[in-house]
Amino acid sequence: MDTQKIYHEMGISSAVLAFCCSAEEELKPRFAAIDAIAEYNQAKVVAAMHKNRVSAECFAASTGYGYNDIGREALEKVYADTFRTEAALVRPQITCGTHALALALAANLRPGDELYSPVGRPYDTLEEVIGIRPCKGSLAEFGITYRETELLPDGTFDYENIRKSINEKTKLVTIQRSKGYATRPTFSVQQIGELIRFVKELKPGVICMVDNCYGEFTEIIEPSDVGADMIVGSLIKNPGGGLAPTGGYICGTQECVDQCAYRLTAPGLGAELGATLGLMQSFFQGFFLAPTVTASAVKGAIFAAGVYEKLGYRCVPSSAETRHDIIQAIELRSKEAMVAFCKGVQSAAPVDSYVTPEPYPMPGYDSEVIMAAGAFVQGSSIELSADGPIREPYAIYYQGGLTWAHAKLGILMSLQKMCDAGLITLPEA
Repeated sequence: MDTQKIYHEMGISSAVLAFCCSAEEELKPRFAAIDAIAEYNQAKVVAAMHKNRVSAECFAASTGYGYNDIGREALEKVYADTFRTEAALVRPQITCGTHALALALAANLRPGDELYSPVGRPYDTLEEVIGIRPCKGSLAEFGITYRETELLPDGTFDYENIRKSINEKTKLVTIQRSKGYATRPTFSVQQIGELIRFVKELKPGVICMVDNCYGEFTEIIEPSDVGADMIVGSLIKNPGGGLAPTGGYICGTQECVDQCAYRLTAPGLGAELGATLGLMQSFFQGFFLAPTVTASAVKGAIFAAGVYEKLGYRCVPSSAETRHDIIQAIELRSKEAMVAFCKGVQSAAPVDSYVTPEPYPMPGYDSEVIMAAGAFVQGSSIELSADGPIREPYAIYYQGGLTWAHAKLGILMSLQKMCDAGLITLPEA
């Protein structure tokens, strides 16, 4: 097979290909470990499907009120069993990860309560949800206060100030697993468990919610295995497996999930309502594929770090570190480099490959953002994409890839565009 010939036809030079292939060769032992995690998680998902007797009838569409939707009920039991929680809410009516998080917060907080983040400032889009940046309908408008504690300089938890910050008003503690648009390390499930235990010792009744976006199936355990009362995420990220066209999930205690269901629909109606509109097959099949698809994305992230580290760029995490989400941050040091990188990823996309990404103001963000994404599902983060705010340290966030081969192509093309723009000179072999 002359794969090299196809790469050359796509504009990838022999020098770029050789440089990237040498990095790939060094990473193969890491890839074997990732495959082992995928195998474990695949077995976990299939076991949950067997337990809940998933059948072809589960794929039938419901409309209107969505009463007696056996597929929806089975899917939520599969999620609950996979993530080892009492209950789950998995719905196409939840539009994205931010919506799922906003729903979980608004459902479980009341006026006079305090929301607390012991891991610093949350992802940009939550600032308006909370009211850090004023916005209509924010939690702040409903009399819910917010407090945060910054991480220590080394990216670890500031337990001394966490102890001082939790008070009689603290109702819910939110822990963002992934780094977001920051260059701090992503937290491992073990680290999250240690933090939850510390918080629960201080205030046993507090609700601990984990923003699980980008982290699902990257380890063999989830935050719900280590004490989280709720884990929250998006179906157009890891658990949708690239097939779910929309949706979000909340898994957790029966009490917390019930509150979310009443907020999503209406008090007294809750989880009984919500038509699935023919989406059940893609939700089930996407979840079935999710462990393997996530593994492909993790390989792509490690590969990206392996390539760009060799060129002197700071990568968070490094290619040698263990992985706890699918995101690879690369500090490219200039706006021009971010644009060139994104042009490369866009040109590797199966959809809209001819489009040229440009920085632009985006709702929910305080800086211009550049995004490269040519996806079958618009905005899908489990599909090959790269994005980042145009601000210091000019970090690009690379993630996704439904297959390892496509994730690899994205990095090849990114490096080629950087070289073409005169921003990188490859070392001589």
